[in-house]
Amino acid sequence: MAAMEIGSMAAQISPVTRTNSASRRVNQSIARTRSWAPPVSRRNLVVRSVKTSDANAKVADLASPNGVVNPETTDSTQDTGSVFINPARKTKIVCTIGPSSNTREMIWKLAEVGMNVARMNMSHGDHKSHKKVIDLVKEYNAENKDGNVIAIMLDTKGPEVRSGDLTEPIMLKEGQELNFTINRGLINENTIGVNYDDFVNDVEVGDTLLVDGGMMSLVVRAKTADTVKCEVIDGGELKSRRHLNVRGKSATLPSITEKDWEDIKFGVENKVDFYAVSFVKDAEVVHELKDFLKGCNADIHVVVKIESADAIPNLQSIISASDGAMVARGDLGAELPIEDVPMLQEEIIMRCRSMEKPVIVATNMLESMIDHPTPTRAEVSDIAIAVKEGADAIMLSGETAHGKFPLKAVTVMHTVALRTESTISARTTLTAPSTPIQTLGSSEFTPHEMSTMFALHATTMANALHTPIIVFTQTGSMAVLLSHFRPASTIFAFTNQERIKQRLVLYQGVVPVQMEFSNDAEETFSRAVEALLNGKHIKKGDYVTLVQSGVKSIWRRESTHHIQVRKV
Repeated sequence: MAAMEIGSMAAQISPVTRTNSASRRVNQSIARTRSWAPPVSRRNLVVRSVKTSDANAKVADLASPNGVVNPETTDSTQDTGSVFINPARKTKIVCTIGPSSNTREMIWKLAEVGMNVARMNMSHGDHKSHKKVIDLVKEYNAENKDGNVIAIMLDTKGPEVRSGDLTEPIMLKEGQELNFTINRGLINENTIGVNYDDFVNDVEVGDTLLVDGGMMSLVVRAKTADTVKCEVIDGGELKSRRHLNVRGKSATLPSITEKDWEDIKFGVENKVDFYAVSFVKDAEVVHELKDFLKGCNADIHVVVKIESADAIPNLQSIISASDGAMVARGDLGAELPIEDVPMLQEEIIMRCRSMEKPVIVATNMLESMIDHPTPTRAEVSDIAIAVKEGADAIMLSGETAHGKFPLKAVTVMHTVALRTESTISARTTLTAPSTPIQTLGSSEFTPHEMSTMFALHATTMANALHTPIIVFTQTGSMAVLLSHFRPASTIFAFTNQERIKQRLVLYQGVVPVQMEFSNDAEETFSRAVEALLNGKHIKKGDYVTLVQSGVKSIWRRESTHHIQVRKV
């Protein structure tokens, strides 16, 4: 294999060889830029021509609207002038599966137009119906020939406070008196039940009570031992089992209810990939769930839903304890002033980015498309803002669960995200929040610090040369780090672990590919390149940035890290 070196420096960096003068240079660089990149003298920039082998083992083609843009399936334009054009949508799409989308045909179509994660909302349906959907998604993953992967997320119901059942809807009018009682037996046109026995103790006179996140509102005028007496401020049609919030307060219910524990056990039995845990107020509930999963030997990641007023003071500890977060803007905007939600969304995204955790923006993203075939301009802007702020994923709820136009909603989200990403230049991606390395003045780098340095440098090289990144991983750690630095092009993460493949689906810019690794590194590289050629992700003559680094070594000594630029 002929090699053309355009720069040759040691790629094998052992921590013990760092000199004091090098430490001073690194610390001076941090002081100037608040970020870190390895000194030029320690880079290994090698451009090679690599021939793809005729190895029998091949990876299935990867071409898909979920990954590389297919001109046959999308009409979005990428005419962005001098801005580097992203060849794939990197922001992932979470679709809630419900009556409008729970068939084999619809799940296949949703995957084709852009779904990356299938969400099971445990507030609706039963285990039998959710099991059917989980089996269908797994069937799709097993049968799919283009390399597309759909992850499965189970979203717990949580401690929701809801109104009781009604024989028929009640039309509420401004100034009308309406009572909520914990006595289920007292139900008439002016008094309805509530499913939460401590509701009377949680509210005070003067509190604002919101129905369905603010579709209707009432003010508490008085209360007795079992009844809260309210006056309607903003009226509307009240139906059975409507969600109730008290402005500025969270219910004192536990974050994980008895029903949630049954649903969590169901998720363990069916090997879902993620839990989305509703109404998390502190880190303790995350630790409790993770301890339970550890006891079950269940490798399932925990995504916390930030939707409770009580969660905001504890954001740092909650996100630190979790494996990711969801900005659940519906209840968040009900419990807190609605004008605070955009700032909280930005803050949560930045906190997740700084801690290398995936973050999902959810609720009302294309709400109008539940009933209409086109979105509002404000909804399109909302998607674009979430993408620009650096969300790993954006989510559809009712739009795909029970809406009239689930496929069109996903297509809109796909094209808006893709178009927005195409306007973000490689230079812009480097201004994203990065992980500070606090111990550069110490005698040694930790393995994670070393990996972080190389992820940043690999991103810099890939952006400068407009190359995709190929990384081989058994733990997913380097693919996650690369996603954290938001390279302008796609990260192809080859792994021999199915659970890691499923998990990486949620991370921005990562296309996970499962492939058995050979003991021979060059043979594995060649097979990976051949797979990308077959999938038309790359073509002969292209350059790729190849990364061998991470906490768990593959084909290398523990202290070595490699970054190469190769010509295919």
